[in-house]
Amino acid sequence: MSTKPSAGLMKRFRRKVLSNWMLYLFVLPTLAYIVIFHYLPLYGIQIAFRNYKPARGIWGSDWVGFKYFIKFFNSYNFYEIVRNTLVISFMEMLMFPMPILLALVLHYTPIAWLRKFTQSVTYAPYFISVVVLCGMVVAFFSQSGIINQISLKLGGQAVDYMNFPKYWRALYVGSGVWRQTGYSAVIYIAALAGVSPELHEAAIVDGANRMQRIWHIDIPGILPTIVILLILRCGRVMSVGFQKAYLLQNDLNLEVSEIISTYVYKMGLQKGQYSLSTAVGLFNNVINFLLVISVNKAANVLTGSGLW
Repeated sequence: MSTKPSAGLMKRFRRKVLSNWMLYLFVLPTLAYIVIFHYLPLYGIQIAFRNYKPARGIWGSDWVGFKYFIKFFNSYNFYEIVRNTLVISFMEMLMFPMPILLALVLHYTPIAWLRKFTQSVTYAPYFISVVVLCGMVVAFFSQSGIINQISLKLGGQAVDYMNFPKYWRALYVGSGVWRQTGYSAVIYIAALAGVSPELHEAAIVDGANRMQRIWHIDIPGILPTIVILLILRCGRVMSVGFQKAYLLQNDLNLEVSEIISTYVYKMGLQKGQYSLSTAVGLFNNVINFLLVISVNKAANVLTGSGLW
């Protein structure tokens, strides 16, 4: 049996494209961006399997198979790097409900100006660059920072939070929650606006209080949105942000701040071990890919919602 599409199908396809050519023209820049910056670079993945030498090029470098993957797995700090990445990612996952709670609070705030003011205040930190954010964290929590100055004025002791490993993770995650919560709540606010008000009216007539309406109407109404965003978040479990981790990192907190992304940067750009850094990055992405598939399948079984 021929696997080629029928002439009629191709004719209908061409007719549909020609009739909507302007829409396809709008999509073209985005499509070009994705192809150029996301698909064409996949050609370089083979560096992970070669003893890459820039002077010899990718194809001229010797093929070594899984040598650099094994080298990474056998490295002395492999477990420490993976553990740090997973711990930080798990702590961030615990903060996942924060935007949902903020959206519910704003949704049920009866005073319009207070709702708008609160949303603006919580949304504004997202526009602060990561570099500036890290500078603020250092200014507040370093040995001579504002927090310690206030503590000394009140008769307490100064604590160098930036150099104590036990405080570093809390600062990393806490600063991220402060910056991202307001921005992440926007999509939940939009989802709550789509919940049918008739359901709330019927529930009020039946005597349901606010908490009961949130639990039985609002949460089920926005559950597909929650599930999709949770799946996408699980797909970044191994991809803890490089920029903030690197900017807040120093020799004293390295035992908890060295994560996969900072390790890849140091091995690849600072030490020139391109094959090793590519292998680590590929390992990272494969784990994320498998997690997305697994969590999506579980979500489809449990909630009936998923990415596909």
